[in-house]
Amino acid sequence: MRLPEAFVASIARELGEEEAQALCAALDGPSPVAVRLNPAKCAALLPAVATGEGVRRVGWCAEGRYLPRRPQFTFDAEFHAGAYYVQEPSSQFVGRLLSGVDMRGARVLDLCAAPGGKSTLYASLVGSEGLVVANEIDRRRAQVLADNIRRWGTGNVVVTTADAARMAEFEAWYDVVAVDAPCSGEGMFRKDDAARGEWSEANVRLCASRQDAILREAWRALRPGGTLLYSTCTFNRTEDEGSLERFLAWAGDEVAEAGEFPLAEEWGILGGRVGAFRTFRFFPHRAEGEGFFAAVARKAPDAGGRSRTPRQRREVLVAADKAAAEELARWVEEPAAMRFAAAGDTLYGWYAAQYDAVRSLSGVLPVIYSGVAMGQLFKGRLKPDPALALFAGLRRDAVPTAELGSEDALRFLRKQELAAGLFAEGINLVTASGRALGFVKRIGPRVNNLYPNSLRILRQQGDGEPAGEGEA
Repeated sequence: MRLPEAFVASIARELGEEEAQALCAALDGPSPVAVRLNPAKCAALLPAVATGEGVRRVGWCAEGRYLPRRPQFTFDAEFHAGAYYVQEPSSQFVGRLLSGVDMRGARVLDLCAAPGGKSTLYASLVGSEGLVVANEIDRRRAQVLADNIRRWGTGNVVVTTADAARMAEFEAWYDVVAVDAPCSGEGMFRKDDAARGEWSEANVRLCASRQDAILREAWRALRPGGTLLYSTCTFNRTEDEGSLERFLAWAGDEVAEAGEFPLAEEWGILGGRVGAFRTFRFFPHRAEGEGFFAAVARKAPDAGGRSRTPRQRREVLVAADKAAAEELARWVEEPAAMRFAAAGDTLYGWYAAQYDAVRSLSGVLPVIYSGVAMGQLFKGRLKPDPALALFAGLRRDAVPTAELGSEDALRFLRKQELAAGLFAEGINLVTASGRALGFVKRIGPRVNNLYPNSLRILRQQGDGEPAGEGEA
């Protein structure tokens, strides 16, 4: 599909004819392929996809890797194990914007989080003492987000689905608030024909209005001295610098500079400023990534507003009793650092450092996933939830481990029959290339595959790989 004529004309006005022609030519070319490694699962061994000839580092992200070609990620067991996330390289830059922030133990709100690339990046940065609240108002997209959070396996994320105003009821509560704003998607024109077909000047104006409202609610949620990240996957000034200018006119002198962010010349990133904001533009004809805009600033330490936690409207979490907690404790590497409770009929685990925060969030907001789902107790023994296998803090010797070859691993991920001789009697942890995938239960000659139906592989090898694994 051809680029929209009105877009071509508008970008020529903003960039000049020569620069606009180079950009439009790049938008009709191939996209780079990149992944970001999971530090919690790749410390000892890199996934096969990130090794070998032609793999290169992403300059602005230590865990980022360019791949020489797009493999079929769907059929890679290490992808399903959460060893890496398929993430567009430009969007990996947000981690660099937090390089001057003490992130260990920080509380982060990712206000527009689906499908989860940036949320998983923040989860790796804050560590087990920190917390990421990943919000997505669209319920369908929120389920995809929750699946990606489970796969990442850090156990320090709460997935919510609410509008920005409701999220901001937790006033001055977060150390970092990130707004990856819904936008007109011009930066996705290279990857997505639908983005070209849906673009219009009217939609640009509509998106800009939404961005203005979201930024104001994000500011309410940010504590004085905290850091605000703003990003879009679009090129036009109305949604990028224009959004910042309108926000600055509203916020006034409460906005402060966030520091310096040196850029290597070979990266091709264009740095700039809008008031106190540092800005960064990724044009596909200059930088090796999709179209992307990012900006960073701080909330002045003397800005008004006191931290406020809303009164809980309901009690969602019920602390596990002593016997249940003892059974759950044997499944994790650091039981003393965790708290256990039930939400409905499922038991969960959370790192103790942020448990009270999770409890407060759960009592006010619609939470669809948090911490790590442990499972259910039957006669005092845990039937583990599939998410527990993907938890980086899982104690591997809690049950027997069955290491599967590539063909059997794919059979497991398809929920197909597996030979009983591969497993010990009872619950088994299933691994491939040493990475945990899920659980099975062997009962004599029968094997119950406990992998979730919603995640099982349905496609056949040789089918075209969908391009939607990552994000802008």
